[in-house]
Amino acid sequence: MNKSLIWFRNDLRLHDNEALAKAAQAEEILPVYIFDPRHYETTSFGFPKTGSHRAGFLLESLENLQSNLQKHTLDLIIKKGKPEEVIPKLMSEYNIDLAFTHKEITREEIDVEEAIKRSIGDKLSFVWGSTLFHINDIPFSKNEIPDVFTQFRKKTEKQSVVRKELEFRKEVNLVPDVDSAPLPTLQDLGIEAMDNDDRAVLSFKGGEDEALQRLQKYFWKQDQLKNYKYTRNGLIGADYSSKFSPWLANGCLSPRRIYWEVKKYEDERTSNVSTYWMIFELIWRDYFRFSAWKHEDKLFWQSGIQSKDRDWRTNRKDFKKWAEGNTGIPFIDANMRELNATGYMSNRGRQNVASFLAQNLNIDWRMGAEYFESLLLDYDPCSNYGNWAYNSTVGHDPRNRYFNIINQADKYDKKGEYVRHWIPELEKVPKEFIHEPHKMNPEQQTLHSVEIGDSYPKPMINLEESYEEIKARE
Repeated sequence: MNKSLIWFRNDLRLHDNEALAKAAQAEEILPVYIFDPRHYETTSFGFPKTGSHRAGFLLESLENLQSNLQKHTLDLIIKKGKPEEVIPKLMSEYNIDLAFTHKEITREEIDVEEAIKRSIGDKLSFVWGSTLFHINDIPFSKNEIPDVFTQFRKKTEKQSVVRKELEFRKEVNLVPDVDSAPLPTLQDLGIEAMDNDDRAVLSFKGGEDEALQRLQKYFWKQDQLKNYKYTRNGLIGADYSSKFSPWLANGCLSPRRIYWEVKKYEDERTSNVSTYWMIFELIWRDYFRFSAWKHEDKLFWQSGIQSKDRDWRTNRKDFKKWAEGNTGIPFIDANMRELNATGYMSNRGRQNVASFLAQNLNIDWRMGAEYFESLLLDYDPCSNYGNWAYNSTVGHDPRNRYFNIINQADKYDKKGEYVRHWIPELEKVPKEFIHEPHKMNPEQQTLHSVEIGDSYPKPMINLEESYEEIKARE
């Protein structure tokens, strides 16, 4: 193999990158990233497919990848266009022997892969690198993936091992004289930039360097791993949970790197339920991807993997209240406002806002999933659609499951600090009313500097009545 090409997609790192390791066996290598215009169009419900937060994080990740490649006398070649047109042209123009890329398993990505294969055949070689456990190492064939997570986890933990990280040959040279476009700006991509919000839990910045720094800080410098299981449902602050997900989603951080760092931490500091829980969450992430591999396009169907018929609504007015954080239910609104402002939301928040939209409002869950797709820094189709389906009774939990929003708010935001953080209109409301401010009488509202129905909206629905409607669907 004289010349190879590595097509970077959701694997924007040098460490533990099998596509890079294999491509680097050639004498010369052509690393390429392609800006596909279809990624910057709109979703089926009309949202920007890639919003400002996601796109900004991606551009930072690519800038860092390019810089790190340049440290090894390589470079990242930037192209614009459809990969099924760009890659065959590069292969022909520069006499490339083989192209390597990490395999994806959802429809849009598969369609592109197959189109490239039709042009260059076996010259496109796939590797697997997005999960903790390699696809060849799990104790299930595609059709045997269990529809219950616990069954998957227990058998995989017992029968599979996590592979060691891969390194690439550093002596490889760059294919010379290849034209590269400059990294685009958000404006070039047709995206309006948003200011950073200083209320964010963390100033997320894309890139492998930032990912590895975050790993070191959370595990070693702040020594937070030993507490992870007990703090992970927090809502305010950088270190209540790992916050690794944006870097994992973009491939700036390998799940295997996290795993082996956990093992090192267990050897050098402590091994407890929290160190295990970090791995447990990585296995959940694996499960959503392997389940998507099994169920294919059903992942995106309204009826989900259960083929479950339900009479969904698509009321745009009600959806807009949810999306903008103006439902009149503070715990929902605070979470949605955080998402809109920062591109991030806690796992606890995601479950509650998804349950509210799909269960209390009975609005088509795919609208929520597409809205998250547009905004989330850590968007990946398997986890996003898998979690939305799970919380909408069409996924891996067939029960008529829903969250009691006020109970959740009382449990996870007991003093109302999170709500006040994101809803300044309620800043002076005392804790006994903070999650249900509409229960204050007019004198109390005046005393606490809020007017329900004016400065903050009335609840758009009666929650208790909606719970009865949910139960009636069984």
